[in-house]
Order: sequence, then C-alpha cells, then structure tokens
Amino acid sequence: MAAKASRSPWEQGFPPVFIHAPRLEVTTHPWFVAARTGDVDAAALLVADTLSGEVTDRLAQLGEGKNPILAAVHARKLEGLSVVGAVLASGLQQLLGWEMDTELVQANIVDHHGDIGISRLACQAVFDGFVQAGRAYVLVDDFIGLGGTMANLRGHILRHGGQVLGATVLTGKPAAAALVPDAATLLEARSKHGSIESWWRDQFGFGFDCLTAAEAGFVVGNKDSADLRARIEALGCA
Repeated sequence: MAAKASRSPWEQGFPPVFIHAPRLEVTTHPWFVAARTGDVDAAALLVADTLSGEVTDRLAQLGEGKNPILAAVHARKLEGLSVVGAVLASGLQQLLGWEMDTELVQANIVDHHGDIGISRLACQAVFDGFVQAGRAYVLVDDFIGLGGTMANLRGHILRHGGQVLGATVLTGKPAAAALVPDAATLLEARSKHGSIESWWRDQFGFGFDCLTAAEAGFVVGNKDSADLRARIEALGCA
C-alpha cells in the first residue's frame, strides 16, 4: 500500500505564501525550461532575475528572532528533478543568513496531467527525512498550484516535532497564496460532500479540515460527491 501524506489542521494566522514573481515573468524566462528539468546553472540564472527583494525583506520579518531553517521541496517529476526550489532556497540562505535543510525529500514521483485539479488532489506528494524537533522552518518551492505540496511538507515537519512559520515560492497563482480555508468554505464542503469525508480520510490520511483554501474551493466547485470520488479513484494515485 502506498505511503500516505502527513497533514495537520491549519492554525489561524498562518500567513499566505510569499510569491516572488508573476507566473508569466517566470515561465517566459529563457532559462525556465532548462531549470525545470534539472539544470542548476539555468535555475540560478532564473532565480537571480526573478527573486524579489521586497518579498525577501518580508521573509526576514517573518523569521526575525526565530533562526528558521529553509526547507526546499525537492520535487521528483517524470521529466526529471526540478531544482528551482532548492536554488531559490540557496539564494535566500545567502541573503538572509538562515540554515538550509539537507534532509527532507519528496519520497514519491507525482505526475499531474489531464484534469489538473483532480490530479493535484489525487496524486499527493509524500515526504521523508529528518526533522529538527523544536526548530522553525520556512518552506520553499518553485510554484504553488492548489498548495497541496506545501501542506504535505508542513504536515511532515509538524508530525516530527518541527514548527512551520510560512512558505515562499518563485511563482504561482495568487489565488492559491492563502493556504488556510475559511470556515464558510469548509462548512460548504462538508454540506456538499460530507458523505465522502470518511472515504477521503481513508484514501489520503486526512480530512477536509486539512485541505488548503484552494483545494477546499475546488471540492466545493464539484456538485456530485460520487463523481468527485470516482474521478479521484480513476487516477489510481493513492
């Protein structure tokens, strides 16, 4: 049986993800494609051109007095290992003087294709690696879609005694930056699809209270619970 992702319910006040650059600026950069498929030099050039000084200052305020560890998502994809998150973390390490994690890894390969929303829900990233209990972490990735990868890395860190202050990405959807779902959205998700929440827990290892705001919104946008379940099961990821 495949390992399940670790997640924890969100604490109120968890900050929105800090996004460095607009998506178009990153995806049209001449070194973007090479960076996404594992070229470290290309990733360094991409990050150098798109890392935001303003966002870096806000991260410094977030971590002030806490000496956090930068934990990059080392995403294993079918086309290769994306190194952009690690290179972004390395750049922030130099600018902020924070420690950079070398232990945490994504333990599985995910392939998001077809119906991307369903694929992101169905095919969850699972993390492994040593966590320094009691230490604060800031999560780093190249992109945020529905926020599930960040939620799962946060869950792994919390499960093993660490703390998570926040997260930052090079680019992503601004609508997905707020990770914590509001009470009204969770209530609507349960009103529409509460009949499958027990199945959801068995399938993924967590309930609706651990969804990101974007994930919860996606769930709410589906009208039929049986159809939502069938589309997830059809991908056979969990």
